[in-house]
Amino acid sequence: MAGTLKRTFGPLALTTTYTTNVYNQTSALIYDVVRHIHVANKLAADTFRLYLGATGANAAGSELFFDYPVAAKQSYDWYGAMKLVTTDFLVGGAATTLTLVIEAEGEQYVV
Repeated sequence: MAGTLKRTFGPLALTTTYTTNVYNQTSALIYDVVRHIHVANKLAADTFRLYLGATGANAAGSELFFDYPVAAKQSYDWYGAMKLVTTDFLVGGAATTLTLVIEAEGEQYVV
């Protein structure tokens, strides 16, 4: 079964609200495999948090990145394979509003 390459989410400017929904797939007939997450820093050094869990929630133990630093005018890139279904939400934010921009690419599959 071949997936379709696509931008999974973003670009999205992160705010200081750590419970912001960054990503959710709303169709039970589709799942995504995130292969690359890119976080770009437009200004001064900053940190971000990203959780895998319920909508608008950032429960302890669901952290993917916690206060992860991104240097001034630099970027951070994560590569891997993370399957996300309709019950999965990526939720997060940054220490400073609108300094960091997040975007991801991956593959989309039809169930």
